[in-house]
Amino acid sequence: MGATQIIISGLLGLVVGVIVGFFIRVILVEKGLQTARNKAQSLLDEATTQSEKLKKEKLLEAKQEIYNLNLENDKLIKEKKAIVADLEKKVNVREESIERRSLNLDKRELNLDRKEEALDEKKNALEEKTSKLESIIQEQNTKLLEIANFSEEQAKAVIMERVENDMASEIDRYIRDREEQAKQDAQKLAKDIISVAIQKYAQDVTAETTVSVVNLPNDDMKGRIIGREGRNIRTIEALTGVDLIIDDTPEAVVLSGFDPVRREIAKKTIETLITDGRIHPARIEEIVEKTRVEVDQFIRDMGDKAIFETSVGRMHPDLVKLLGRMHFRTSYGQNALRHSIETAFLSGKLASELGENEIIAKRAGLLHDIGKAVDHEMEGSHIDIGIQLANKYHEHPAVVDAIASHHGDVEAKTVIGVLVAAADALSAARPGARSESLENYIKRLTQLEEISTSVKGVESAFAIQAGREVRVIVKPNEIDDQKTHLVAREIKQQIEEKLSYPGTIKVTVIRETRAQDIAK
Repeated sequence: MGATQIIISGLLGLVVGVIVGFFIRVILVEKGLQTARNKAQSLLDEATTQSEKLKKEKLLEAKQEIYNLNLENDKLIKEKKAIVADLEKKVNVREESIERRSLNLDKRELNLDRKEEALDEKKNALEEKTSKLESIIQEQNTKLLEIANFSEEQAKAVIMERVENDMASEIDRYIRDREEQAKQDAQKLAKDIISVAIQKYAQDVTAETTVSVVNLPNDDMKGRIIGREGRNIRTIEALTGVDLIIDDTPEAVVLSGFDPVRREIAKKTIETLITDGRIHPARIEEIVEKTRVEVDQFIRDMGDKAIFETSVGRMHPDLVKLLGRMHFRTSYGQNALRHSIETAFLSGKLASELGENEIIAKRAGLLHDIGKAVDHEMEGSHIDIGIQLANKYHEHPAVVDAIASHHGDVEAKTVIGVLVAAADALSAARPGARSESLENYIKRLTQLEEISTSVKGVESAFAIQAGREVRVIVKPNEIDDQKTHLVAREIKQQIEEKLSYPGTIKVTVIRETRAQDIAK
């Protein structure tokens, strides 16, 4: 009993515990559910708040975008309206212009109609006058024939005889002018040929171009140069081809020879012998050979320098050497190599101004006198020799043409040939280029002005362009426009008759009429 009660009491206690635990669990679960509900409600409220906030933001962004689109649309509309307004304005202007043109055309048509009517009236009046004039002329001719007792055929014969006499005088005058022109051309050509010949075989001042002077430290050196029985001087002359002139000139030996290169070799040889002190035939032969090599190198250096200075490109070595030889050649006191370099620069500048090939023009200017380097050694003029050399070394055809035509012997076939001829004349004729004293130069300019002012109707004359041009001002009340040509021709003829000058002289006659009045 006691044990049974204990078991029952235990079971009851267990059941009560289970029931109590169930209720406690139920209470705890209900409490958890309530907490979850509260949390879910809180999340729901928060989500609702965020949703409302996001909705408002998106709504604001949409409104802002709509506002921006409206602004852009308004701007585009304004631009389109402005374009349309501008087009309308242009259309209006064109319409007004077309209307004005239409009015002007109408006026012109009306004026043309009136002019046509006036012309028709004038034409009719002129025809009437012409018919009357023809009838009058016919009547006068008839009366003249009656008065002169000439038939129509006789009158024609008289008229033809007079015409033949007038034409004969005109033909005679024309023939005389042509003969005079031919004489002038022949005289000019003769002067050119003579000047070229003189340039080749003699010079303006012989002492400057065919003679060199070597200064000696003392007169005793003359005896040493002559040597025993003259063997030293004979050796020098035989090896160099130059004549040594030893006279009473103190402390000087004169070297004479037509070849400037040989004179240079002889001069340097004697200077080296004087410095060295050993003067005998064997030493002379050694020094001459050494000096010949040095001069040859100097010639090549001068040719290379000229090519570098003018920038004409590569050139055959033989032509380079010939250019260097021109350093020892002069023409009327003007160094031939410097003249060629000047001509090259001038030709290049002229070609550049005219759009021609500047390099070929400079090359033609540099080689235009290349024949002068060997004209003592080859037959023919320096032009013929230059053409042969240019063809031999395959120079450009324009270079050959410039060499052939730079003296006017033949007509230039290229523009570069004309430019080189002009540059050659400019280099040779500029003041100071060739040996002409200042006194002679001023005298020539004075004579040029005096000749011009001596012509009737000339008021004043001025020599310009270093004597290459004379400008003449005539009296407008004595000389009309047609007579200015006669004045220019008369001055030209007097200049050709009375003056000697290089190149050409341009005569410009100016006639100016001024009208003045004073308002009071």
